[in-house]
Amino acid sequence: MTIDNPRRSQECPVASSQQDRRDFLKLAAAIPAALATTQVFGVDAQSDTAKPADAALMPQISLGKYSISRLIVGCHDIDGGSHMSPFLDREMHDYYTPERAIKTLQRCEEVGINTWQGHERGTLLGIYNRYRRSGGKMYLLGLTGSDEDIRQFTRIDGLIAIAHHGEATDSLFKQGKLDVVHDRLKRIRDAGLLVGVSTHMPDVVDAVESKGWDLDYFQTCVYERHRDEAALQKLLGYVPLPVGEVYLKSDPPRMFKAIRQTRRPCLAFKILAAGRRHDVEQAFRETFAAIKPTDAVIVGIYDRYSDQAGQNAALVRRFGSRS
Repeated sequence: MTIDNPRRSQECPVASSQQDRRDFLKLAAAIPAALATTQVFGVDAQSDTAKPADAALMPQISLGKYSISRLIVGCHDIDGGSHMSPFLDREMHDYYTPERAIKTLQRCEEVGINTWQGHERGTLLGIYNRYRRSGGKMYLLGLTGSDEDIRQFTRIDGLIAIAHHGEATDSLFKQGKLDVVHDRLKRIRDAGLLVGVSTHMPDVVDAVESKGWDLDYFQTCVYERHRDEAALQKLLGYVPLPVGEVYLKSDPPRMFKAIRQTRRPCLAFKILAAGRRHDVEQAFRETFAAIKPTDAVIVGIYDRYSDQAGQNAALVRRFGSRS
């Protein structure tokens, strides 16, 4: 990075280099503050935030016997899974100590978010347990990819539902083994919990619907981000880089169609393409215009530089009350 310095002098290169370095450090130090007080990912961090008094205005949907907010907080920022890069994974992991994560969940509850979606890996269940012991009241929606996961989850106070993990669901679907998912769902129901299926593929929603399974909801990723190289070559005629995470603008309309065609509640996730969409307001507007009034969204929170919980809650009150 080069910073032009009008005071640079050929007669004194050492002094010039030191001045450049001081200017660079001043600029770098100002970036977090600027992010925190101006536009962050397309949302005004100062003016478009939710206040505690606004929490009662958060739109809600019914999930079984429960009333849950149309905005659910996701877990991947807290567990250091950015779906963006190893560098950002590390940044999130270092930022979200258990204490910081609990403060974030408390802020989510303060602005009217009453549900957290999490899985069993890492420290997430421990964080949720500590949050509940501190007086937190948010519900937990779990994700499972195995019978052992189900056994771990059923010991968690505040858990109301478990969905079969999308990665595992889609892999079994591609192998023609979707009945394995059905068997696990029966064990979730036997544990007295609401039952869901998570997927990144509209075809999975259609297949499950055609089978008439005992099911309470879907978790629906609006991007089919895990296509392999052969599928990308067939679809696009080339393989973009990086191969592991490809987000196509043509994907959301396909999933929105599947969402509208099922009577079951759908929890749409990755509506911001794992942080790739900077037009946050537009993404929220498009999503709520496309899903059913009985559906909700799951959005992760990385509040290092701005009150994203408050910003997202404000957007859901604007657009989620009109469906």
